Amino acid sequence: MQVFEEIQALLLQHKTFVCYVKPNEIVWNLLSQENDGIIEFSGQAGFVFIPFHEGKQIVIPFEGNKFSQGNLEKLEQKSAENFTTQTNQKSAFEDLVSKGISTIQNDEFDKVVLSRKIVLNEQISIIETFQNLISTYPTAFRYLFFHPKIGLWMGATPEQFVKINQNHFETVALAGTQLYSENVIWATKEIEEQQFVTDYIVSKVKDKVNNLIVSDIKTVKAGNLVHLKSFISGELTADFQANALIKTLHPTPAVCGLPKENAIDFILKNEGYNRKYYAGFLGEYNKDNQTDLFVNLRCLELENDVVNIYVGCGITKDSNPEKEFIETENKSMTMRNVLVSK
Repeated sequence: MQVFEEIQALLLQHKTFVCYVKPNEIVWNLLSQENDGIIEFSGQAGFVFIPFHEGKQIVIPFEGNKFSQGNLEKLEQKSAENFTTQTNQKSAFEDLVSKGISTIQNDEFDKVVLSRKIVLNEQISIIETFQNLISTYPTAFRYLFFHPKIGLWMGATPEQFVKINQNHFETVALAGTQLYSENVIWATKEIEEQQFVTDYIVSKVKDKVNNLIVSDIKTVKAGNLVHLKSFISGELTADFQANALIKTLHPTPAVCGLPKENAIDFILKNEGYNRKYYAGFLGEYNKDNQTDLFVNLRCLELENDVVNIYVGCGITKDSNPEKEFIETENKSMTMRNVLVSK
């Protein structure tokens, strides 16, 4: 298909670009930057790529750059490889979770989202892996982003960060995870975790927007996993516009914890690695008066000759360290299941 040939050419030329497919759509979008400089986001209309905490806030502006679209044809599934991890991280991650639980029991915060980086010593076929990703996760936001000074990322995220059309906005509170089954039963820990996220978002926007609506909680499927999700929507006021909403919400408790500042401080001091753009957000900002952004979850980064897969889980007072490790293993399969060797 022509779009994948274009992507291959852009990679060979080391040109900045992003290709993305929105949830439940078959339209591919390809935006490439004419120069190789880093353009920092300051409200320009474009595709934004924003880190979790510190780092360059990137935008590829729509203006002055090449943007094209087309319909996907049926993609042939390539056989995925079962790559092994570089090191056994089980004990280290369980120790981290135990420390998080102890800190919660000491009343320093109510919830913290802890993550790890799974390193695979493998080279992958970028195009074939991306094709697998697109066809395997039709309900996710699927993307491939490359910048010569930032690197290459791809992912299939199930989580909308915020959607804005004119002054109407929508966001979601997504938390709680288990493997998909016909009869899903949610534990108190998972219901409580999701409620933390909902309550936080509502508390941050209720006095700044009009007509705030919070939906009932639903169980939603994402790949081989299910999550708890509720929708939150309202109308932006004249003095609280898109950029203000984004700055207020990012990062949400779904990726850091509550209270936010205490949780971020714990993450930065204890996780032992830099999340970079994992748990940040990405997507269209102010394209035709609409903004469509997603949390950067279920993602991988190519770094030199290794594949970094980023996974995390929400920790509350009721967490079990071994179960949380297993949850991250399950989440890693979203990316592992599509990897095609070079």
